[in-house]
Amino acid sequence: MLRERIVVIIFLLPFVLWVLVDGNWFFLVAIMTLLSLAAAEYGLMFRGHGLRPALPLLVLGVIVLSISRFLHGFEHMPFLLTLLCLVTLIWHLVDYEQGAPRSGTDFAISVTGIIYIGWIGSYLISLRRLPEGEWWVLVALPSIWLADGAAYLVGRAIGRHPLSSRLSPNKTWEGYLAGIVCGALGTAGLAMLWRIGAGLGSTLSATRGLIVGAMIGALAPLGDLGISMIKRENQVKDTGSLIPGHGGVLDRLDSWLWAGVIGFYLISWLTT
Repeated sequence: MLRERIVVIIFLLPFVLWVLVDGNWFFLVAIMTLLSLAAAEYGLMFRGHGLRPALPLLVLGVIVLSISRFLHGFEHMPFLLTLLCLVTLIWHLVDYEQGAPRSGTDFAISVTGIIYIGWIGSYLISLRRLPEGEWWVLVALPSIWLADGAAYLVGRAIGRHPLSSRLSPNKTWEGYLAGIVCGALGTAGLAMLWRIGAGLGSTLSATRGLIVGAMIGALAPLGDLGISMIKRENQVKDTGSLIPGHGGVLDRLDSWLWAGVIGFYLISWLTT
């Protein structure tokens, strides 16, 4: 499993870096595709247990919110979220009339998926479109990998106190704290390194990188636990099997979703 993960990472990393640095339409298509696949996996998990979330609306909602965020920022978001909620309600009212037994629950799952994956996930686009966004993305997202790697290694070596015994028994408080520290220090180092490429007038600094890394390392793992909660309820190990050694797309995006949000607001605050 570890070998498969390493091979996939080495194969995909140049492509991922190219997409992130590009930041234009190809970047939008890449993010939109990942979020759409994650939304489909989310809906199919519940459909496997007799529920009927609106898969077409889950994917359509993600696409609409992603395109709007790319083109217009937050300008049309209240209207679009309201419209998507209304259309989703109509879908499930019709579905109930056609015999669906739990349309109230289905409606809640569909709306939650659109908001959680579409609205929250679109912050990856907002983060990239910040001033110097190409550099800040390369600060915020690797902080997840640094924190996860440190948490895994320290947790296996000296972890004794479970962080969340029901949701993720292998995670420990020792690993979690190590992830915050290593994520913060590693992200500070990345910010200093990227500053060389960004230029002396850049907003990147070791202090800002340290703060971003610490906050993402502390809060983004909640995304991992949140998706684990959904998987536990649906009695599945992974959200899908699209990525060898990694499970599904949503398995890989679980912490990224919150890294995008936290990074966007924190970096916006730190650089203004």
